[in-house]
Amino acid sequence: MGTGFDSSNVLSEAAPSVHLPVLAQELIAGLGIQPGGRYLDATVGGGGHSELILAAFPDVRLVVIDRDGEALEGVAARLGPQNAARVEFWQGNYADFSAPSLYFDGIIADLGISSLQLDRPERGFSFQAAGPLDMRMDSTQSLTAAEIVNSWPERELADLIYEYGEERFSRRIARRIVENRPWQSTTELAEAIRYALPPKSRYGKIHPATRTFQALRIAVNDELGSLERFLAQATTWLAIGGKLGVISFHSLEDRRVKQHFRSAPQLAVLTKKPLIATAEEQAHNPRARSAKLRFAQKC
Repeated sequence: MGTGFDSSNVLSEAAPSVHLPVLAQELIAGLGIQPGGRYLDATVGGGGHSELILAAFPDVRLVVIDRDGEALEGVAARLGPQNAARVEFWQGNYADFSAPSLYFDGIIADLGISSLQLDRPERGFSFQAAGPLDMRMDSTQSLTAAEIVNSWPERELADLIYEYGEERFSRRIARRIVENRPWQSTTELAEAIRYALPPKSRYGKIHPATRTFQALRIAVNDELGSLERFLAQATTWLAIGGKLGVISFHSLEDRRVKQHFRSAPQLAVLTKKPLIATAEEQAHNPRARSAKLRFAQKC
């Protein structure tokens, strides 16, 4: 269940500018923002896309959603008191959102994990620095990555890592995890995963633990199930002619978005191939390298 979010205590703070929204130019252009339009940022994260939507016209109105209360506090500060009357905050899973009677002229969802979450070791999303095996986007939920790696049976772990991480060494990794648990920190687990792989696969451009950590994060937050439920409802929230734009960061997400856009009877696909970041943006923002943007319009 989601809740309204009281932003009054942070709207007067200085707006931070550390978050770099991916594919921002392409997203805003594809959305075709109109004066007086009503828009939904279903995964607001650091608020970069929301800031650009509000900047388009002074009478645009916006609803923003995030499961992470800390993220909403940061966005409220970023957007500032001058936008307080134009923005409604909603904390919860975007798949559980109850749309108001007024339809949206555009909906966006950036499915990537926020850099603000990645950069905080205590959230447990990254193994760049030691942190607890948490990975919860909503810190009030009970399931954590620690519970999965320390209590799930080996076969279930292997299946999870293979399905959600697309990791071909999933059984070796699951065996190493089970044989050496309990696990306490992200860095400890990441190094164990490295040495579960054959020697020639331990060092490369991508850390060997990347896919396993992706799988754990997806499972902890039910990301694919939430995406499917969101896509099934989002069309009903759109006005006729309204556009839905989704940015995904791995094939499991992009495949679901593509299939839904093609099969939904009320949607017309606007991007036959996904939009990707320019070489310049990829060089400036490495997170953009795997981003894919697809658009559809309600007929």
